[in-house]
Amino acid sequence: QLQLVESGGGLVQPGGSLRLSCAASGFTLDYYAIGWFRQAPGKEREGVSCISSSGGSTNYADSVKGRFTISRDNAKNTAYLQMNSLKPEDTAVYYCAASYGRSCPRLRNQYDYWGQGTQVTVSS
Repeated sequence: QLQLVESGGGLVQPGGSLRLSCAASGFTLDYYAIGWFRQAPGKEREGVSCISSSGGSTNYADSVKGRFTISRDNAKNTAYLQMNSLKPEDTAVYYCAASYGRSCPRLRNQYDYWGQGTQVTVSS
């Protein structure tokens, strides 16, 4: 079964950190760009970050630049999102997605596989 599974979410105080993981099973991530998205209650799903298949290219939403870092370990078939200096407005369900090809896709519908999401809550 081809799937992505996110983990690492939870409750954290403002200013804290979390590291999310996105593990693939049933296929290798080597040829896939990986994106992280989030969706807060009542809001549209938004792109957070993306990393190319080689890891050589990354991009970030303005709202997370300087605080979040995307990475990948193809040997472990896993991608990560390190989130530092978390703010209450970062509260959302976080999803990872995989898009076949070397570069990060421009459109959300160009992603081939999606995980089920992991909840991140930033609150004191």
